[in-house]
Amino acid sequence: MRNSLLPLIFVVLPALEIATFIAVGRSIGVLATLGLVFLTSMAGITLLRIQGLGVLERLRKGARAVESPEKPLVHGAMIVIAGMLLVIPGFITDAIGFLLFIPAVRDLAWSLAGRHIVRTSANYGRSASRNDGKTIDLDAGDYSSNPNPSSPWLRRDED
Repeated sequence: MRNSLLPLIFVVLPALEIATFIAVGRSIGVLATLGLVFLTSMAGITLLRIQGLGVLERLRKGARAVESPEKPLVHGAMIVIAGMLLVIPGFITDAIGFLLFIPAVRDLAWSLAGRHIVRTSANYGRSASRNDGKTIDLDAGDYSSNPNPSSPWLRRDED
């Protein structure tokens, strides 16, 4: 059911953008409309650069503080999406893009969309408290570090 909305967005959104272009063009003129599209694209690039560096810094601080990076990662992804929406020509995508630069709107969007996203985590380090087997304490006389001469893994140089 969720996948069926994606093609609809790709069909409906461009049609709405074209209708908005026509309405804005009739209202303020073609050159002013093109100027607005250019300005919002430049604003998107600038905001993405400024906000993006701030997100990277917050991620770095969060990693040092051993906090959950979920919120900074989500906000960072939404800022990237907002910048991309501003760069795409269109007034509807620009409005959505500008709204996503507001932290309260990002929090609201995450609270609505976060329920549909699967959260996973992984630990790649070895846990010190985990002990699956027996510990065998050997003395120096209990083992031999000399290789077994009959082992098939030894390389023998036969001339």
